[in-house]
Amino acid sequence: MEFDEGDAVVLNDKHSEFDGQVGKITQVVETMFGDETYVVSFDEGQEVGISPDQLDAAEGDEADEADDE
Repeated sequence: MEFDEGDAVVLNDKHSEFDGQVGKITQVVETMFGDETYVVSFDEGQEVGISPDQLDAAEGDEADEADDE
């Protein structure tokens, strides 16, 4: 799935302190191989270099939480 800046997403990365949390994409970065990675901001920090397969679109109330950030 492809995301854009401002999209609310849920991070799925068991190695991240933000696993399962809703955040907002603040930057889309294209790699030298033409792939996209994302910078996702959360209430208490951010994750850099997130691949699209680690993200799910936030729905309903989850998306509203990200908009409040």
